[in-house]
Amino acid sequence: MDRLDSLRTFIAVAEHQSFAKAARQLRMSPSAASRAVSDLERALGVLLLRRSTRAVALTPEGAAYLQRCLPALAELEDAARDLRGEETEPQGQLIVTAPVVFGRMHVLPVCLALMRRHPRLTIRLTLLDRLVRLVEEGVDVALRIAELPDSALHAVRVAEVRRVLVASPAWIAAHGTPDSPAALAHHAQLVFDNFAPQGEWRFGPEGRPAIRLSPRLLSNDVEAVVTAALEGMGIARVLSYQVEAHVAAGRLAYVLREAEPPPVPVHLVFQAGRARAPKLRAFVAALRAHAQAVGIDAR
Repeated sequence: MDRLDSLRTFIAVAEHQSFAKAARQLRMSPSAASRAVSDLERALGVLLLRRSTRAVALTPEGAAYLQRCLPALAELEDAARDLRGEETEPQGQLIVTAPVVFGRMHVLPVCLALMRRHPRLTIRLTLLDRLVRLVEEGVDVALRIAELPDSALHAVRVAEVRRVLVASPAWIAAHGTPDSPAALAHHAQLVFDNFAPQGEWRFGPEGRPAIRLSPRLLSNDVEAVVTAALEGMGIARVLSYQVEAHVAAGRLAYVLREAEPPPVPVHLVFQAGRARAPKLRAFVAALRAHAQAVGIDAR
């Protein structure tokens, strides 16, 4: 096996964290995949992967090498496509996943516009509120609303959203508007558990103050929390896009805006080796343009 094939094998093993899964993707035996990576390690004189009976993980040297190799391999494959005269028009199936509400509001319009513009492009859009494993689930690109940990995946920041407190006009009329985070102790708290690490709501640029919660309603479903706020049951913390229509219509109002924590970044995440695929490049560019047009682009 030549060096380029060994490099492709190493990248596949790193992305799958498994020799067996990488071998299936590359249509080779697991033993051949293992030999290819071992040959590469011998040629480089460093250990790239740490093997155990249960898992395969990158060494620090392997992680650094992977980050250098991914764009280099993408450039080589892009050059090969150019030499072969392959089309750069987006085509084929693009598999996309995003959180439910954000996906309906912002990702679906981008997908529809791309399909109108590129007749040979098809899109499979899956909307769900859980972390999707790209390689294992066969996803091309995932939208994630969070600060991201380091990984072998490539991330492009395309937008940002705010963590906001909202209440109905009826609640505010009956109980007043809190004038500080500490005053939330005197209000019913409607809590989406994903937004309450260690049972707290945190404020300000450094996460201080942190207010210990005693929820009147605690739910793992953000729509349930928004509904409770609309029904005048208390004050809720949600992401800005989840309630902006209700605020614009006067059904909810923001409170304590001056105490908001920093915005939450919105990333598109994908395997770096696919960064130059025309369909993926078109999607990233279109979502960036949409985010700028609606005012949620990363500042």
